[in-house]
Amino acid sequence: MYIEIAEKSGFCPGVKRAIALAEEAAEKYGEVCTLGELIHNERAVAELEKKGVRAVQSIEEADGKPLIIRSHGVPRAVGEEARRRVPTVIDATCTFVKKIHKIVAGLPESAKAIVLGDKNHPEVIGIIGSAGCTAYACRDIDEIEKLFADGSIAADGETVLVAQTTFDRSKFLDISRKVGEKYGCVRIYDTVCDATAQRQECARELAKRAALMIVVGGRSSSNTRKLADICGEYCETVFVTSAEELPLQVLKSLRSDSIIGITAGASTPAYTIKEVHDRMNEEITKINNENEEDFASLLEQDQSFNRLYTGKRVKATVVSVSKKEAVVEVGAKQTGYIVREELTNDPNAEVSDIVKPGDVIDAVVVKVDDSVGTAALSKKRVDAQLGLEKLQEVKDSAETIEGTVAQVVKGGVIVIYENTRVFIPASHTGVPRGGKLDDLLKKPVKFKIIEVTNERGGRVVGSIRQANKEVRDAERAKFWESIEVGQKFEGEVRSIESYGVFVDIGPVDGLVHTADLTWNRVGHPKDIVKVGDKISVVVKSFDPEKKRVSLSAKDPNDNPWTKFVSEYQKGDVIKATVVSITEFGAFAQIIPGVDGLIHISQISTERVANIASVLAVGQEVEVKIIEIDEEKNRVSLSIKALMESEASDEEE
Repeated sequence: MYIEIAEKSGFCPGVKRAIALAEEAAEKYGEVCTLGELIHNERAVAELEKKGVRAVQSIEEADGKPLIIRSHGVPRAVGEEARRRVPTVIDATCTFVKKIHKIVAGLPESAKAIVLGDKNHPEVIGIIGSAGCTAYACRDIDEIEKLFADGSIAADGETVLVAQTTFDRSKFLDISRKVGEKYGCVRIYDTVCDATAQRQECARELAKRAALMIVVGGRSSSNTRKLADICGEYCETVFVTSAEELPLQVLKSLRSDSIIGITAGASTPAYTIKEVHDRMNEEITKINNENEEDFASLLEQDQSFNRLYTGKRVKATVVSVSKKEAVVEVGAKQTGYIVREELTNDPNAEVSDIVKPGDVIDAVVVKVDDSVGTAALSKKRVDAQLGLEKLQEVKDSAETIEGTVAQVVKGGVIVIYENTRVFIPASHTGVPRGGKLDDLLKKPVKFKIIEVTNERGGRVVGSIRQANKEVRDAERAKFWESIEVGQKFEGEVRSIESYGVFVDIGPVDGLVHTADLTWNRVGHPKDIVKVGDKISVVVKSFDPEKKRVSLSAKDPNDNPWTKFVSEYQKGDVIKATVVSITEFGAFAQIIPGVDGLIHISQISTERVANIASVLAVGQEVEVKIIEIDEEKNRVSLSIKALMESEASDEEE
């Protein structure tokens, strides 16, 4: 059996920050209070209490001592009251939670807010209590639809949808898609914490491969319960708070090659995860020992094993080679043979490629059959042990090595290196979700070793993704050293948003805002490009600290403003087409890419109260150019000036 801990497990950045603030405060003030349990983990809270961090349920209980607002946050009124009544208030609210508070706090009183999450969870209570309008907690799409059906939320009113930071990301995406399709008035914010989403995805991928999942965390932890729900969809799942609760008897019912996965909630300390792992490891070793034959007893019962016995390492001379096996001489009465599968870990290799008659090789006895006078041996098991030692050195030195993908198996691929099988989980292959692992078969790949286990013949786990990341990190570092404004790239459109498109320019993706896609007016970027398109871009600006690059796809040679200033001048009377109407005037297109503003005061000689009653989008009007601002690329137009000119002519 093999124990695998999910890559993203345990404390999230928000919890780490909250605990660090609490410990620092306790060291500084001697004793501090937290408004409610700092995190949802009974053991961690007990450890904090030993250090002088005590949980209270009300501001009064703090009795004037420094008060910590926990990572879940609190309603705005509670925070304000705490600051009025307690001299020292330390805000440990998670930054992701604060982001949600800011969104809902900025809403007008007439708006509505929908919070996806558990209405009784302190985080959701804090979000609703910080909203500037009426807010509702919903668990699913049915509860949201009910709010619209009973009139609690108007179908044409201002409404926003946010989510508890620990909400299941896949469920959020499904609900938000349905809301977006049915209620166009709802603005949707993806506020699920990235760390939470990554933890859920890692747990999901591990559960798909595991026979048993152990979820570690506090009983009151919402995000830990969600992990248990996710894992339970794929395999048998057990929720424990500590190693003492492990159902060790379940292990005896698992197959010997089973994977046992461990994941943990955001409030689970690393030492608790380690204790669970170590206890599981001890029990697996115990089960293995119980199942092994008592070899000393076997020797006493049957003397025919005195010469060869299972596990004995021998020197074997190759006598003959066939397509399926090699016959060897081992200096005993039994005839030895090694089948192809025990010669090498490479399923694509032929026996004759590995050994030839006369070769002397190291092998280990795997089975003795005195009834027919044969002994089955294995060369690959000896090679594997040597390979394990080599791969342990590779792991310790963080070296990147290369091997060929020999097999695609459940949950990943097998790479052969130094005659040793290296398992690379699907999540570490670099193949995107939904992609084909078969595309890697028989191809050389570079990878790193992330785990070497010597138990039960040894197991090695590698990662192509980490090796690729190292290369990408080096490429990105070089990119940020050499990038400069004005630099040109040929890029590929990776994704399209309402505000612009993200373009792959090599080591990083850059953003081309909608206004920088073309000189012409753009409704939506998807009207101009599609995912996969190759486009030429130039760097407008960049921020190495935030890892952001702003790009432009506009060709300077096609700048319509250059054409405009060369063909038009102040005082010209021209025809223009109204393209949009605002409260202060109407914009009219003079040539593609250049619009002029007809201010409300320049539409008519009479007072205009409603522009839409005078002008309409698509209407062609005759106007006079009354101002050209070449520095700001602005043009002012007037219909009124032409009316006044006509009136003057009539008077004359």
